[in-house]
Amino acid sequence: MSEDYASTRPEELKPFLGRHFIYTYDNGWQYEMYIKNADTIDYRIHSGMVGGRWVRDQKVHLARLSDDVLKVSWDEPTGTSVSVSVNFAERQLHGVIFFPQWIARDPKKTVCFQNEHLDEMRAFRDAGPTYPKLVIDEFAKVTFLETCAVDDETVVAVAPEELPEGYASRT
Repeated sequence: MSEDYASTRPEELKPFLGRHFIYTYDNGWQYEMYIKNADTIDYRIHSGMVGGRWVRDQKVHLARLSDDVLKVSWDEPTGTSVSVSVNFAERQLHGVIFFPQWIARDPKKTVCFQNEHLDEMRAFRDAGPTYPKLVIDEFAKVTFLETCAVDDETVVAVAPEELPEGYASRT
């Protein structure tokens, strides 16, 4: 297989599973992601328009773009769609977030542990408005990177504000 071959085959994704990283977008927003397994992530948002939000067991689509590059894409119960490409070797990331209009108007409605508010998130989504989408298209630097076990429930287990001082700014 050539090194530039993109794949979603499980054996090709194994090197990415368990990756836990913190990244800061050029606009200053800071996010954290844990690739829990081949179709699930956990994440926390440390700063930005929905800072304080966190989610566990978000179903995603993973695609290996090269030995060190992974694309993670998902659609949330809020109606937000996200696609993030991470170059682990260069510690660079590019993300595109498509926020529905209801979040653009009142982002604080989503700042919670989403898993405990799924019906509420779907109700907000269904009430809308969803269009026009607010598109956030940004590059980011990966400021922290480690490899954890797959399906480790302790990696993203508490809200962002419950973490030790300076946690998200780790380098």
